[in-house]
Amino acid sequence: MTTCIGYGVHEANAPLEPLKFERRELRADDVAIDIDYCGVCHSDMHYVHNDWKSTRFPCVPGHEIVGRVTSVGSAVSRYRVGDLVAVGCLVDSCQQCEACEVHQEPHCTQGMTPTYNGLDRISGEVTRGGYAQHIVVRERFVLRVPPALDPRFTGPLLCAGITVWSPMRERGVKAGTRLAVIGLGGLGHMAVKLGVALGAQVTVITTSPGKADDALALGRITFCCPPTRRL
Repeated sequence: MTTCIGYGVHEANAPLEPLKFERRELRADDVAIDIDYCGVCHSDMHYVHNDWKSTRFPCVPGHEIVGRVTSVGSAVSRYRVGDLVAVGCLVDSCQQCEACEVHQEPHCTQGMTPTYNGLDRISGEVTRGGYAQHIVVRERFVLRVPPALDPRFTGPLLCAGITVWSPMRERGVKAGTRLAVIGLGGLGHMAVKLGVALGAQVTVITTSPGKADDALALGRITFCCPPTRRL
């Protein structure tokens, strides 16, 4: 066990404060990571406020993690000390069900283990996230950060990024595809940037005229602002 300092809450709606807790010892297929950056997702705020009535306190949020490998378990083969890596929204799954076999671990039939507010599949301890000094994660759920990516800005790719990237790839978005993005928020702006990078014909649809300049600045897109209707 190693002592870790993180930021979290002991009860709903409390302000974030420093918390001391223990990270598990490395298992054979674990990677230990010193955290350099962690993005802030609105889901983190939902858990801090217990909006979904499922928060396990004390809660240390954070699932957009970027850092350096500090040690690896005896069975780890893909990472070495010093590698720049990232961790997203989940840190484990059963690895045996039909979903896991085809790399759809979020749909694990036995339930995936989220990066925080979940239960470790072996010890049963509550998982704690990336608002912290370091973390221990199963190798299969660690991602390599390419040199071309600035680690300061990589975090959002691990949540908003993959949320829009996955359906784009599944639906075969490519050069010439007509892609409509509804809303230019956290996910929307990421969808625009990825769509443009894939060569798609991107149209942004929003009820916020003030976002026009921001949308157009993201690439070769069409901006559409329909009239707001009162329901």
